[in-house]
Amino acid sequence: MSLLEVKNLVVEFPNRHGVLRALDNISFSIAPGEILGVVGESGAGKSLTGAAIIGLLEPPGHVASGEILLEGERIDNLSADKMRHIRGRRIGAIFQDPLTSLNPLYTVGRQLIETIQAHLKVSAREARERAIQLLKDTGIPAAEERIDHFPHQFSGGMRQRVVIALALAAEPKLIVADEPTTALDVSIQAQIIGLLKNICRTRGAAVMLITHDMGVIAETCDRVAVLYAGRVAEIGPVHEVINHPAHPYTRGLMASIPDMDADRERLNQIDGAMPRLNAIPKGCAFNPRCPQVFDRCLEQRPELMAAGATQAACWLHAADYQPHEAATEDTV
Repeated sequence: MSLLEVKNLVVEFPNRHGVLRALDNISFSIAPGEILGVVGESGAGKSLTGAAIIGLLEPPGHVASGEILLEGERIDNLSADKMRHIRGRRIGAIFQDPLTSLNPLYTVGRQLIETIQAHLKVSAREARERAIQLLKDTGIPAAEERIDHFPHQFSGGMRQRVVIALALAAEPKLIVADEPTTALDVSIQAQIIGLLKNICRTRGAAVMLITHDMGVIAETCDRVAVLYAGRVAEIGPVHEVINHPAHPYTRGLMASIPDMDADRERLNQIDGAMPRLNAIPKGCAFNPRCPQVFDRCLEQRPELMAAGATQAACWLHAADYQPHEAATEDTV
């Protein structure tokens, strides 16, 4: 059974000119102990999807339709008060910048202890012992002393470990990690990735890992969802999506990653830019940038369909597709 299920999620932002649809029928699931990567360019809807799941959409943004289910229970329609109890207790959140997650005026111990006591029925002494153990579990040395230090006394990598400890404080079943390694150097990134994988293995937690770094996805995730213009362009096992991408956009992303073994002078790129929310083209949103576009792509928007070992929202994989339809037949 899936721990998290997102079904046809639509997030909209009303403004004076009408309504902007930021997420358009997003669907995916995550099983216990699984890490799902969510990847795409800036503005694709990655962080917005995470914010919708943890109930932190910035007004006037709201879930217009669809469902978010945690262990079979619908959570997208809960009140702010009820959602606050779920956030932390059943869903942990790790954000990109640890300084925005930590209060600079309180010691990390106080913040951990308050979080633990807010969600678990334990004494102050038990909460402190648990906080020290969490700091140890997340790789912070001399945790018994460091627990009484303030956030500014920790390095960036250590602060991110404290944020992970906070996310784990109440033993949540789901962790939403939004760009948790972006601000860190490569060696610290590897340690944080190892930590996330260990959390899944030892605690059976499900992790939704939001990032734009395909290297992190390849190293960490079991499956990956590729987002484009607020929709899922492709989803499947990470090794299949990386090695045999089925959607032209995913192919472009993979081709733009530097290959240390290849002898080439220039990096590949995807021409053009992602459309603005108020200018998403008719048909497939990727059609202005796609090297394999044909007439159907300009008129009809594709849903996810079987594409080998993955699913892709691309008419190239439709049962009635004829290769000669594509404008660039030699690339099909």
